[in-house]
Amino acid sequence: MNGKKGSSVRIDICLPSSAVPRETARKSGKGDGDEAIVIPLRKWMMEVWQFAREDTNRVIFSLKVGLACLLVSLLILLRAPYQVFGTNIIWSILTVAIMFEYTVGATFNRGFNRALGSILAGVFAVVVIQVAVSSGHIAEPYVIGLSIFLVGSITSFMKLWPSLVPYEYGFRVILFTYCLIIVSGYRMGNPIRIAMDRLYSIAIGAIVAVLVNVLIFPIWAGEQLHRELVGHFDSVADSLEECVKKYLTDDGSDHPEFSKTVMDDFQDEPAYRKCRSTLNSSAKLDSLANSAKWETPHGRFTQMFYPWAEYVKVGAVLRHCAYEVMALHGCLHSEIQAPYNLRYTFRTEILDATNQAAELLRSLAKDLSNMKHSLHTSLLKRVHASTERLQRSIDLHSYLLTLSHDVCDCPAKPPAKLSHVSSFNVTDADGMKAEAETYHETMKKQQRRLHSWPSREVDDFEEDMSGESIPRMRALESTAALSLATFTSLLIEFVARLDHLVEAADELAKLAKFKQEIAC
Repeated sequence: MNGKKGSSVRIDICLPSSAVPRETARKSGKGDGDEAIVIPLRKWMMEVWQFAREDTNRVIFSLKVGLACLLVSLLILLRAPYQVFGTNIIWSILTVAIMFEYTVGATFNRGFNRALGSILAGVFAVVVIQVAVSSGHIAEPYVIGLSIFLVGSITSFMKLWPSLVPYEYGFRVILFTYCLIIVSGYRMGNPIRIAMDRLYSIAIGAIVAVLVNVLIFPIWAGEQLHRELVGHFDSVADSLEECVKKYLTDDGSDHPEFSKTVMDDFQDEPAYRKCRSTLNSSAKLDSLANSAKWETPHGRFTQMFYPWAEYVKVGAVLRHCAYEVMALHGCLHSEIQAPYNLRYTFRTEILDATNQAAELLRSLAKDLSNMKHSLHTSLLKRVHASTERLQRSIDLHSYLLTLSHDVCDCPAKPPAKLSHVSSFNVTDADGMKAEAETYHETMKKQQRRLHSWPSREVDDFEEDMSGESIPRMRALESTAALSLATFTSLLIEFVARLDHLVEAADELAKLAKFKQEIAC
């Protein structure tokens, strides 16, 4: 326009969103949709992979079940065996699917219940059908119906009997096998032939399940029980050390409000998680022990009538010790906490007792894992000696736990540790008392909730200096100091329960005939 060559005019036009090509929008939407599917799928595959890597026996078990079902299905897929067994071979497939369990012992147990229940149901069905036929054509359906009612009622009642609970599956087998045989025999005729054909099919399925489970990478319940109990010993030792370490190193600067959020975070703490797995192990240990009783001698467990029940007893005593560790963990999150200076004072004695107790637990776990019988006399003496030193230290310095805090002048550093209890004298007591008078100001500065629900801190009460609040503050401070005595008493009780644990472990070693070794 102005006569210059090569000049150009640029015009920017904003198109509405509706003017965007549909293909472009479609491609974008398709990409977002693919990501919404691919990302969760990839995450799920990673979880499955991690689950399989944690225990490869899970994959082996799944493959064995698939192989057993395939072998039985060949009796239907191939013409020759199908002409012999017919459609009754379906009972073999059902038997494999129902009877095949994770461990060899559980499979034997389930197979015994399956076999015994099927035999009893078959025999009883044949007898009832003969009685029904002899009673006449009119009374026959009534006799069969009454028998079904009685069998269903009796088996359902008997499986609730406490001593017969382990055979609960057998009663279920009796019920549905009897009903199927007697009803089909009534309509199809020849009940004896039907009962025998189905018993043959069930036997084939049971044999295939047992052979595959035993001969191909067997998973023994006894071995699982042995490793499970050893792991619980280590878990209790780790939980004990973590609880004590956190209690002695926590200075109270970051102590959250005791609320539902804090309670939900308990399960994420290693000490709580490990100890909880031990406390919840009762049902699993009982199940593994019951399954191990059905297994033949194998691996390191070559003794006939191996004392699997002793593993359950040792596990019960170990849980009795784990209760104390869980109580120690509860002290970490209690409303009332001892001052950090006071905890630091008894740090050496508490750590010594804890380390000795944890060492004893790990020694028991090592001997159990290696199937060795050692007399832990020296370890027990060291544990008892460390506990006695802790008790004497608390007895000699009990005034620190019951002082009335009237003096507010306090140094910044914590009082000296009580590492030499035997050298304690009156002069030391006066020095300790002077230093202990500093706890009043220390507790005010700590972010502790020293009052019962709802939580209130000391600073909240300083605003109200009425005559009623001052005695209450002193009582709560005294209670806070006594909380250290609570923690140490729980630790001492834990050590006392270790004596019973050592006795139970020795009894297991004797009955299982572990290799005798020199006392450590």
